[in-house]
Amino acid sequence: MKRLWAPWRMKFVETKTAGCVFCNVQKETDGPDNLVISRGKNCFVILNRFPYTSGHLLVVANQHKNSIEDLDAETRAEMMEQTTRAMVVLRSVYHPDAFNVGANIGEAAGAGIAGHVHIHVVPRWTGDSNFMMTLAEIKVMPEALVETYARVLAAWDSR
Repeated sequence: MKRLWAPWRMKFVETKTAGCVFCNVQKETDGPDNLVISRGKNCFVILNRFPYTSGHLLVVANQHKNSIEDLDAETRAEMMEQTTRAMVVLRSVYHPDAFNVGANIGEAAGAGIAGHVHIHVVPRWTGDSNFMMTLAEIKVMPEALVETYARVLAAWDSR
């Protein structure tokens, strides 16, 4: 058996979150602790705490709804505008070759937080699946979350 030591994850393992993480975040002050980049009228943009790549953002509806079709048209429109803005900002910060943009609606579709609809914006680079991910099923993140937060927030505020 191969082991990858990640002692910094113990804080996550020992932390129990009551209720919905996205609903809880809406009650907090924004900053590096909650990773919120921007808040709109109907949705907010947050850095994914367990990113697939550096810069992985989530566009989250303020309302606790299971699916996109449960949201009103105004919220859906704002979420798409924020998704587009996220792509513009991530292009300026990370210069990705492409993006994965989408929503996992429901647990069977892979939603980690199935009860609160959100859209993933994931920057991608040609060849970003290296030997670690292919052979060992381990993703190497080249940047700390707090650094990613600072870079994305600065670019977001300047646009």
